[in-house]
Amino acid sequence: MMAFLRSRLGVTTAIVAALVVIAALTVTNMRISDRPALTAKQVNRMVNQKVSTAISQLQSPLSVAGSVYKAVEYGIVTIQSMHLRAPGSDELGTGIIVDKSGDILTALHVVQGASSIKVSFADGTLAFASVLATDTGDDIAVLRPSRLPTVMAPEVLGGSPQVGDQIFVVGNPLGLLGSLSAGVVSGLDRSFELAPGRRTTGLIQFDAAVNPGSSGGPLLNAKGEVVGIVTGLANPAGANSFAGIGFAVPIATAGQTAGAPSK
Repeated sequence: MMAFLRSRLGVTTAIVAALVVIAALTVTNMRISDRPALTAKQVNRMVNQKVSTAISQLQSPLSVAGSVYKAVEYGIVTIQSMHLRAPGSDELGTGIIVDKSGDILTALHVVQGASSIKVSFADGTLAFASVLATDTGDDIAVLRPSRLPTVMAPEVLGGSPQVGDQIFVVGNPLGLLGSLSAGVVSGLDRSFELAPGRRTTGLIQFDAAVNPGSSGGPLLNAKGEVVGIVTGLANPAGANSFAGIGFAVPIATAGQTAGAPSK
């Protein structure tokens, strides 16, 4: 008798379990069937939108440019050189902090012959500076400030760029402080006559906009690394303005004046 009851109880339990499973499947199917079906066209459109958004985020030049600017802004220095014997010939330029001593790398022609040199750091610190070292052939000078900024971030020096690489320039063109421009490397191993009878060779040619005040500023790669120091611009018409061609001394050359190893 007990065996019979156990058998009946087992059958009943199995039937109840089966009914629960069937009910659950029914509810699930009802829920699924309540959802509107997507067409293949709608699915493709959703996928394409997602892909386009992702590609735009990866390729956006504003995003790259913004990150480069943030990476270097506290290593940029504004330079003003004064010439007491030649009123009205004061020079505005740009430089970069290259080491923990606060030494500044810039273009020699920005400070050459100056009676005094003033530098302004990104945090607002003002100081006088003296010329520590020069490389006349490559138009490079190293300055040492009389005081250091509160916030100091030496720039990271990069390697050699290639033609077609995306590049950026930060400087003070025409007195517009802290300006950023973008372009590509247009050529390598160029020569440029910086002044009558003074030709500099081995330069990087680029097409990012530069103007007076940009000299001595950094030529940067997409990682925010300094690959060159801006030294001049081509102005065949004789006008002191941008003509689409700028030149920079490779950082492997410029950095040696400040004691950096060649790369």
